[in-house]
Amino acid sequence: MKKTELTEKIEEKYKKMSKGHKRIADYITQNYDKAAFMTANKLGNKVGVSESTVVRFADSLGYDGYPHLQRAIQDVIRNKLTTVQLIEMTGELSDQEVLSKVLKSDMENIRNTLAEIDPQVFDEVVSSILKADKVYIMGMRSAAPLAQFMGYYMDFMMRNVCTVNSGISDVFEQLIHISDKDVFIGISFPRYSNRTIDGMRFASSRGAKCIAITDGTASPLCQLSDVALCAKSNMTSFVDSLVAPVSVVNALIVAIGLKRKDEMRLSFGELEKIWIEHNVYAGGK
Repeated sequence: MKKTELTEKIEEKYKKMSKGHKRIADYITQNYDKAAFMTANKLGNKVGVSESTVVRFADSLGYDGYPHLQRAIQDVIRNKLTTVQLIEMTGELSDQEVLSKVLKSDMENIRNTLAEIDPQVFDEVVSSILKADKVYIMGMRSAAPLAQFMGYYMDFMMRNVCTVNSGISDVFEQLIHISDKDVFIGISFPRYSNRTIDGMRFASSRGAKCIAITDGTASPLCQLSDVALCAKSNMTSFVDSLVAPVSVVNALIVAIGLKRKDEMRLSFGELEKIWIEHNVYAGGK
């Protein structure tokens, strides 16, 4: 298993741990899939220590209590979690706390994304998109709406945008003409889409600049890309949290729009006439 922040913390502190803490560490590193769903009490009973010892173990690793440690354990295996296991995570929520828990989790994802994203990397992405001969945007499964949203607005501002989809033609057929003058934007979050990974690998082999919009450095897209924008998507359930990724995509659209004001003004001027003529929006006539 690849090293993560959690595994590195355990390795760093292991030699100085007490016997009880070592038993907890050993169980976690050997049973991530089981430990990810255990309460502090259950984990303590499993390894023969008290619940308070488990809480102190979490604190000793720098986590703000056991729930944060548990989330770190889940992050280690989140790309391998089945939908059934994710539903099991949801089962820990009561009906009364669903709304507040989900919204607070989404807010935390946005805060963490804003704190960690590099403005210079963001500017580099915007510049690369504007300079490209053609921009290919690809997102599959739950990330497909993100790719479509991005492609929809960028199509108004640029005439060189292709949103790769899983329609009649295969993705490789849609990417057949990609070159070193183009940009490929791959969007994927756990569980990562193999098709999007394959698409980025193909684009990279053709020399295209590859941009990843994903959740972190452990993402296979991040490892294949030339540059990555990481947006937090920590889940509280089996539903992917795409609030922070949508905000990042939205920021890219706005940034590109600011650079293409004249083109946008012409495009939307023509569109307004068409929308009115064909009664596209309510209250249009």
